[in-house]
Amino acid sequence: MTTSRASAVWEGKLRDGKGSFKAGSGAFGGAYSFRTRFEGAAGTNPEELIAAAQAACLSMALAAGLEQGGTPATRVETTAACTIEKVGAGFKITTIDLKVRATVPGIDAAKFAAAAEAAKDGCPVATALKGNVRLTLDAKLE
Repeated sequence: MTTSRASAVWEGKLRDGKGSFKAGSGAFGGAYSFRTRFEGAAGTNPEELIAAAQAACLSMALAAGLEQGGTPATRVETTAACTIEKVGAGFKITTIDLKVRATVPGIDAAKFAAAAEAAKDGCPVATALKGNVRLTLDAKLE
């Protein structure tokens, strides 16, 4: 079993406070604020981290599925757009739009689309979000 860790600190009130996070590995970290999260100011936010996690997980899962199916990819690139919206009295991550572009010798578009859909539905990050966040997929061969 692997356990990954991260930490975050928030200082001050919601609108004028500031936060920072860091990965337990030390590989990344950053500052965030109300403005970077809800007003589009430059900087990071928790939703960007979730988008990165989903993109990375889907790319790996798709590469694994294609390899297991006998058509290994030479490249899989995934972008993810994570949307947070006001829902009722609070905020909710509602959608993650996924765009996958891949180079996979020897596979047709239908088999690739099926492999991409299976990876989207089965990767660990997606399964953690399942039932709470709508995942859309636009997958194409290059």
